[in-house]
Amino acid sequence: MNQLEMSDQIEVPIVLNDTQVRSFVENGYLAVPGLVTDDEVEEIRADLLKLARGGYPCESLEPLPADISDEEALFRILCIHQPHHISPVMRKYVLHSKICGALSQITAAHLPYWDGSVKCVQSMAFVKPPGFQGQAWHQDEGYIPTRDRSIIGAWIALDDATIENGCLRVIPRSHQTGYLWPQREHENDDEFDFAGECHGFDESTEVTVEAKTGTLIFFNGYLLHRSFKNRSNYPRRVLVNHYCNAWSLVPWSVHEGEAPAHADRRGILPVAGVDPYKWKGYDKLGDNVSLRTCKAVREADEKAT
Repeated sequence: MNQLEMSDQIEVPIVLNDTQVRSFVENGYLAVPGLVTDDEVEEIRADLLKLARGGYPCESLEPLPADISDEEALFRILCIHQPHHISPVMRKYVLHSKICGALSQITAAHLPYWDGSVKCVQSMAFVKPPGFQGQAWHQDEGYIPTRDRSIIGAWIALDDATIENGCLRVIPRSHQTGYLWPQREHENDDEFDFAGECHGFDESTEVTVEAKTGTLIFFNGYLLHRSFKNRSNYPRRVLVNHYCNAWSLVPWSVHEGEAPAHADRRGILPVAGVDPYKWKGYDKLGDNVSLRTCKAVREADEKAT
């Protein structure tokens, strides 16, 4: 590999103290209040509404008629996958300097020779309107595999996340072994969406992670976490972006004829340090998003058609 030049270095600020870094490594999650300002929260909220109304050229989110209210437009969506592919605002917050600064300190802090380099692999904008389900126990690394256990979620609270509206619930230190728990179908469609449920572990140490608007919650990809149904009268909006160590390959899938050990999807954005695989080039991010809605909305759409 050619020596990386200093011009390739993405500089980010130091955000966290040593105690916070140690807490993340030990517990698998860390809440940092106020890392995003009120004005920044409003910018993300406004862009989430623009997405919901079809304000960007996109097959999955067509422009809505003017007589459809903002609330109606927004309150049909549980989650928008990969909004940063089509929205420069969402991409801006993937690259947010303070968020990326924190990531450069904790993403792969469990590795002794890590240099702080980080890349983004996914974004997800949750609306989670009143009555919409949460997600059963899961580990993000089960969906986004890395080579070094470094997937990390950066979860931006766009509303106060409370027990009533379905805040995160985690099992501290459940990431430490690096074990991927088996999944099964759950039997609680009223509480959780269609995704599978990890099982076989002790749930008694679960803690709720309530968060004020503007708080960042970082969590390791092996951390067991879930959320319950929104039982409030207001949405629980969140932008959660997923990152990993830039030195790790990202084997989302294996192409025909490709050796599994070298599988590496390049639809990524470098956000801190260096990208040692820059020589591979980058996959086009795409011009579309995918959507998750709640069961009631899907059933109503099916009935209407």
